[in-house]
Amino acid sequence: MRNLLQTAFLAAGLSFIVPLSAQVKPGKGPDIPALTEGLQKYAKDLGNDFVVIVQKDGKDVYRKEFGELKATMQEPIGAASQWLTAALVMTFVEEGKLSLDDKLGDYLPIYQSYSKGYITLRQCLSHTTTIETDPPVFRTALKKKKFDTLEDEVNSFAKDRNMKGKQGTQFYYGNIGPNIAGRVLEVIAKKPFDRLMRDRLGKALGLRRTNFMSDGIYSESPSAGGKSSADDYIKFLSMLLNKGMYNGKQVLSENSVNEILKMQTANAQIVYASPLSQGNAYGLGCWLQEKDEQGNGILVNCPGISGTWPWIHKGKGYAAIVFTKGESPDQKRMIFEEIRELIEQHIPQ
Repeated sequence: MRNLLQTAFLAAGLSFIVPLSAQVKPGKGPDIPALTEGLQKYAKDLGNDFVVIVQKDGKDVYRKEFGELKATMQEPIGAASQWLTAALVMTFVEEGKLSLDDKLGDYLPIYQSYSKGYITLRQCLSHTTTIETDPPVFRTALKKKKFDTLEDEVNSFAKDRNMKGKQGTQFYYGNIGPNIAGRVLEVIAKKPFDRLMRDRLGKALGLRRTNFMSDGIYSESPSAGGKSSADDYIKFLSMLLNKGMYNGKQVLSENSVNEILKMQTANAQIVYASPLSQGNAYGLGCWLQEKDEQGNGILVNCPGISGTWPWIHKGKGYAAIVFTKGESPDQKRMIFEEIRELIEQHIPQ
């Protein structure tokens, strides 16, 4: 009897021990136990709190919450903001309100005044403006200089920065180009960038927790200031994978999606590329890790150093996101390559 009591107390005590790996919540959505077990090995690398969602044909084939982060929670998404910004620009293109090859001088006279008026929106979204820039800082809280508005910041690019060469000849990944493109949208629509994102992509996709609102310290940033949730961003990815369709509605035309996912940098010299994406080509606001002979993206992603790592694989027909807290450790490309391979090994083909 004494041994039985000791065994019972030992079992009860063990039930309160919390394992060091991320706690997996039951959550909603399909589970693949072998995939969940494999992902737990990367918990420390991902900051212990993360969400993984994989979709095919607009439906979840895998969804799991690890640690304390839920799929509905909003977090900063850093550089993954740029994919959304490119899509927002294409909504204006579809309406005939601008062309990707329009020149900045047509919308921002200050760029004409400082001999930068011939830069195009396409070059802004593909980081080939050749405007002198600093190494990118996609954690907005670390920005050294404060601008009250996006207009102030974009005007400073015209006044305070030199050209490093002819526009379109150099690729330098950073904040400048997407922020200029976002400012052009504000000029055309006479509305703040955040409002445009909500009114256009937000409403069309049902994005409840996605915005680019200023935090009162830094201005809105189309390049790095987005906040979203795993639930929201996977809707955007699913739309791209489904040729612009989401929930029975054509959010973007198939031509617009193809333009976003097509190589845009031509023969530009690569001066700086993100450590997460070196060797990849670039579309509009996204990296082409694999592409066909015509330069059309097959495996396309838009990772942030810390935050979210979204991608679509047109060849294998799935969209996926690994979503972490904004203050997670800086991510390593090798880790995400392993996670992507792990996902592809276990999801239905």
